[in-house]
Amino acid sequence: MKTFAKTLGAAALAALAAAGGALAEYPEKPVEFVVPWPPGDLEDVLTRMIAEDFQTKYGVAAAVVNKPGGGGGPFPGAVEVANAPADGYTVGSFIIAIPTVGPQIGIPDLNPDPFEPLGNFLTYPFVIAASGDAPYDDMAGLAAHAKENDVVLGHFGVPLVPTRVTLALAKEMGFSYASDAPFDALDCNTLASGDVDVINTTLQLILPCLDDVKVLASIGSERISLTPDTPTVAELAPNLNVSLWNGLFVHKDTPQEARDKIIAVAKETVMSERAQKLAEETGALVYWQDADAVKAQIEADIETLARIDEMLGR
Repeated sequence: MKTFAKTLGAAALAALAAAGGALAEYPEKPVEFVVPWPPGDLEDVLTRMIAEDFQTKYGVAAAVVNKPGGGGGPFPGAVEVANAPADGYTVGSFIIAIPTVGPQIGIPDLNPDPFEPLGNFLTYPFVIAASGDAPYDDMAGLAAHAKENDVVLGHFGVPLVPTRVTLALAKEMGFSYASDAPFDALDCNTLASGDVDVINTTLQLILPCLDDVKVLASIGSERISLTPDTPTVAELAPNLNVSLWNGLFVHKDTPQEARDKIIAVAKETVMSERAQKLAEETGALVYWQDADAVKAQIEADIETLARIDEMLGR
């Protein structure tokens, strides 16, 4: 009888393991890091570093999957992460807008917020820029010009934080854009094409033509090291002080074992020499901010964005 029980127990354990049940140790299959933007920007580059190091450490395939959302910005990609199994095999690399804006704009899969942060790793060097031949050199000049001329703004999406900050700054300075349009990417070609007059974008995307554009302001509380003479939006309008960060997020039901292993790799990656070199080259801030600090940051940012929306009459 005892022999039969042992045999039965061993068979059950083997079946559980074969089925990927409770005995399976994470990770045992490929892991996807979802970046809801096209390739090439800082969140993409750094997330790829994390995925590479994850693959090396744990011996399973790990890769970035880019899921740009067109006019929907990062939200379609976030919805895909929200609807994936909560098992640690789908990780979102998300900007500030996913937890602060996503639950508020009528997307059922994002309300209530289905995610929890693992940690933030990037603050973008985000800028408001114009072409080099623009008839203004700073935000005051743009304000004066826009009062007499139509100025078109290009952005990543109306609900997104940098767009709201940019529109609120215009209101603070007494002007408005004649029209605006969303883009998946806002780079040198966007300005060169003449489709828009002003863009708000990450410095990374205009680094190749930085000498041929005019950076009018940066969004955040600290000046960017590569554009030290350019004032921040916070200097021009202290009530608009918002930093534009990116972090790793998983579904709230994701097991702690998976979270811990992703965090261990990500923290080591972003503090590595190659990641810090990227920060130096691009003017970004690259660091690790733990989950509890990120939750506090999200709460503070939601309050700031509420004030901005009140300014914009939303």
